[in-house]
Amino acid sequence: MQINAKIDKYSIGMVVAMLLWGAAWTAGKMAAEHSNAQVAAFWRYAVSFVSIVPVVWFLKTPLKTDKRGVFYMLAAGVLTSLFNYLFFAGLAEGQAGYGGTMVTSLAPIITYVLSVAFLGLRVTSRQITALFIGILGALVLLRVPFEGFGFLDVQSMYFLGCAAVWALVTVVSQKAAARAHLMFYTLVVFGVTAFVNMLFALPYRPFFLTAYDEVFWITIIFIGVLPGTFSTALYFVSAGKVGAHKTGVFMFIVPIGAIVSSWVVYKETLTLSTAAGCLLAFAAVVLFNSRKSKAC
Repeated sequence: MQINAKIDKYSIGMVVAMLLWGAAWTAGKMAAEHSNAQVAAFWRYAVSFVSIVPVVWFLKTPLKTDKRGVFYMLAAGVLTSLFNYLFFAGLAEGQAGYGGTMVTSLAPIITYVLSVAFLGLRVTSRQITALFIGILGALVLLRVPFEGFGFLDVQSMYFLGCAAVWALVTVVSQKAAARAHLMFYTLVVFGVTAFVNMLFALPYRPFFLTAYDEVFWITIIFIGVLPGTFSTALYFVSAGKVGAHKTGVFMFIVPIGAIVSSWVVYKETLTLSTAAGCLLAFAAVVLFNSRKSKAC
């Protein structure tokens, strides 16, 4: 009973982290509307970097890695800065609920495809079936069966870019996991991301603080501290207890937070194609990560 209680506690932690990540899409749209993608991208990770420093110190995280680990962390930081820009640029053009659902659903599928194609991941016939289901879900999310290549609009292309870049970040993170503590890895990635985004934000005077209203600062601090530092720490701690093979399933709670928060703030509605595509992608992730039960 005590073990189950602990697992339930960490499962609740995963749910909270996912819901906050979902709400970040709506808060991100508000921040983008009150500034621009470059400035919002910089301040999001600047806040996250500053706020994660005391967490790393409190957890007594070992600050060590090797040369290859440094390379992976720098690469992940540069990729995350690109994701961060696409995140805000897409939200400036499109809907938060659709973006949160599309990116969260497509990123695991793209990750699996990249792992099979470039990392030599061996897959079973069941997992190949899961990938086909996931690809079908991606096509539905992109509305290809209904609109053909009509998905190639500004909104969808930004979010599709987000999903592809985040899949690359995930692959790099898997490589770095054995070479550095995950919290140290996160600290470095946050710092690199903030620095790279700052370089592109400088022409827009990001340090002219009074140029941005309180809505911008409230939403940026919310994204940087809660979905950023708090949820990331909660995710890493809980993922280690829940099990790595189950974390992909929890990711599909993110669209709930995105859809509900975007409905409350912007009155956005969920389309049938978005819901169907998300469910197909969810089924693919569950099937891909499922394990055959062993005979007694």
